[in-house]
Amino acid sequence: MENKEYDFLAIGDIVTDAFIRLKDAGIHCDINNEKCEICLAFKAKIPYEKAYVIPAVGNSPNAAVAASRLGLKTALVTDLGSDYFGKECLDVLGTEKISEEFIRTHEGEKTNYHYVLWYDNDRTILVKHEKYNYKLPDINHPKWVYLSSLGENSLGYHKEIENYLGENSGVKLAFQPGTFQIKFGKDTLAGIYSRADLFFCNKDEAQKILGMEEHDVKTLLKNVKDIGPKIVVITDGPLGAYVYDGSNFWSMSKYPDPKPPLERTGAGDAFSSTFTSAIALGMSIEDALRWAPVNSMSVVQYVGAREGLLTREKIEGYLKDAPENYEPKLI
Repeated sequence: MENKEYDFLAIGDIVTDAFIRLKDAGIHCDINNEKCEICLAFKAKIPYEKAYVIPAVGNSPNAAVAASRLGLKTALVTDLGSDYFGKECLDVLGTEKISEEFIRTHEGEKTNYHYVLWYDNDRTILVKHEKYNYKLPDINHPKWVYLSSLGENSLGYHKEIENYLGENSGVKLAFQPGTFQIKFGKDTLAGIYSRADLFFCNKDEAQKILGMEEHDVKTLLKNVKDIGPKIVVITDGPLGAYVYDGSNFWSMSKYPDPKPPLERTGAGDAFSSTFTSAIALGMSIEDALRWAPVNSMSVVQYVGAREGLLTREKIEGYLKDAPENYEPKLI
């Protein structure tokens, strides 16, 4: 296939999520209502309400779907197995108009499959990344690379990506680190952090990345900015999101939920990828902040990270109906 120049090229693992809707569980948190743990009876048969299987998700595939629905020419660099779940993922990506040019199918290997323990309106995910032989294909010069979750054996792959970005200074980078990328540490991935034009994480992840228990979000933003990203975005669930570009700090409230959230998987991905897509479309930080919470609001009304992602027209429709105070604020 001819190598095209894409607006948005996402790099990261693809996965099938199996949601298990729990009935009998409990949540225990510390005195600050943080560091919460889901609790289930040990050595018991625990009933569940329902199971849902959702293919072709994961941080980067979710971002690719969001960008494609927002009108960007989109491709995905990912690895999958030759099993049924891999074929199902490819079918979904085709439906979403995401190029398969850079997708590698590994003969005889499995596709990533995660279990999502869904209780109340949130979830705990049991993850297992297959140990693929990662290799960066010739991706030419996309306008934006969106890098997110990869497996624990991907450290060498990150060096390949870092080298590519070093040789292609005109390619913009959005970095939303996943579980293992955070575990690698900010020093190990210093070249990625310092190359990022946009950086996304939630408040808990910022604390882990920095190795500090700081709660003041402006301090967290400053400290992450010191690692090297040009623009830092920290989300804080229902409390909204915060941005720092080295000169200004902004806060943005969530978009009002039309009804209570059903399930929160993918809310962060929706925010990060929509913000990136808005910037890729030439919008300001303020306009990107208006767009991103709308997609997060929509995603949590559905099971899984993909179904609720909106088109540009639908986001703009929600913005026309937004409350008067739905505006970014300098802090």
